[in-house]
Amino acid sequence: MNKYELALVVRANVEEEVRTATVDQVKDLIAKFGGTITDPGTLEKKKLAYEIEKQTEAFYDFIKFEAEAEAPAQIEDRLRIMDNVVRFLIVKDGE
Repeated sequence: MNKYELALVVRANVEEEVRTATVDQVKDLIAKFGGTITDPGTLEKKKLAYEIEKQTEAFYDFIKFEAEAEAPAQIEDRLRIMDNVVRFLIVKDGE
């Protein structure tokens, strides 16, 4: 199993329940593809470096997980079509 870190940027203009549901969906995706979450992270509202889709703020979450090498590509495919996810990036954690 490899260690990964997912940087997730979620829209700020949606209700809190929708934000937490979106993050829960992402965590379920990780589990669905055989991943184990080692650090669930916390959602924090921050100012974006540049405007994205006419938004200047968003919620950031950094989720650390362990999974097989094929899992990140499958997770990314699902993240691309999620409505409330503005940006995401999965990197191999080199600790």
